[in-house]
Amino acid sequence: MTERAASEVELAPIREAVRVLCAEFPGEYWRNVDRERAYPGEFVQALTKAGYLAALIPEEYGGSGLTISAASAILEEVHHAGCNGAACHAQMYTMGTVLRHGSSEQKQKYLPGIAKGELRLQAFGVTEPTSGTDTLSLRTTAVREGNSGYVINGQKIWTSRAEHSDLMLLLARTTPPDKIKKRTDGLSVFLVDIRAVKGLTIRPIRTMMNHATTEVFFDNMRIPADSLIGEEGSGFRYILSGMNAERILIASECIGDAKWFIDKASAYAKERSVFGRPIGQNQGVQFPIARCYMQMKAAELMVHEASRRYEQGEDCGEQANMAKQLAAEASWAAADMCVQTHGGFGFAEEFDIERKFRETRLYTVAPISTNLVLSYLAEHVLGLPRSY
Repeated sequence: MTERAASEVELAPIREAVRVLCAEFPGEYWRNVDRERAYPGEFVQALTKAGYLAALIPEEYGGSGLTISAASAILEEVHHAGCNGAACHAQMYTMGTVLRHGSSEQKQKYLPGIAKGELRLQAFGVTEPTSGTDTLSLRTTAVREGNSGYVINGQKIWTSRAEHSDLMLLLARTTPPDKIKKRTDGLSVFLVDIRAVKGLTIRPIRTMMNHATTEVFFDNMRIPADSLIGEEGSGFRYILSGMNAERILIASECIGDAKWFIDKASAYAKERSVFGRPIGQNQGVQFPIARCYMQMKAAELMVHEASRRYEQGEDCGEQANMAKQLAAEASWAAADMCVQTHGGFGFAEEFDIERKFRETRLYTVAPISTNLVLSYLAEHVLGLPRSY
């Protein structure tokens, strides 16, 4: 069943409400959080209370039952307001795996609590130190232990928000590589209740930006059999099916970042006067801003097209990947331009530009790198030989 894409007129009230909420968390709040490398719990709680993190959960489970376009609008406005959705955005796109492939019992058990804000599903355990984005080479194992459940051993890295989650979506190998017919077989997805397990160690990783990311170690961690989502061995396909939504939502955040940088640079270029005239009167200043605006608007159109295809149930792998890449490049170009427009003040903490500059830099690397997007397009769209 497909959903009709929401129009901008229909999304306008959502956008306005998000802007009002974000106004309660100005730059000073984010500077303090960033300085202390703290988790923005108050902001996440406000989004949860307003129902925004339950946007994609169906109404029957207590969610808002909104479209991907509405979820994208929420995250775009969060970033356009100068805030950062990275502290909680995973809860939106991890929902898809549970909704599409989870059992009715799992949905009834977890989704209402997530929708109410009583549970957090923020952690997504996929990437490993030795395999990176070569997901099919992951080594974390889940060994069946009779009817009682599974024993997990291994390690994950860049598992953001694990310290602030109740639940983790975990991808692990249930069949050894030498016993599978296809490379995509033998991986399974589990919904792990972090609060109820032993043998789990979480270590924070300090990074360039305040992203609450960690590495996670599993040492004979036992989980019940009903933690398995869908069929054993089909996990890679389940994870892939949720990646288009992830790409679209991250692209929307990048559009919001780009708009923030463009607004910031435009305002400063009008106010800042040097040699008796506003610097925005100089083509050397105004042209880079205008170019970034064009780049952002073009990327925004691709985000809308990817969202439309997603909502219509059409194949949107090409559009979702291009949207993510184009939007990430647009936000990074706008960030660089904004620093250049402000000169020395662009590096001053009080202007918030250096913080946003660090935050938006991530998205040309993660959740999927530039080279892998290009490889996907080359092989699956252009028909060129597989490069890896």
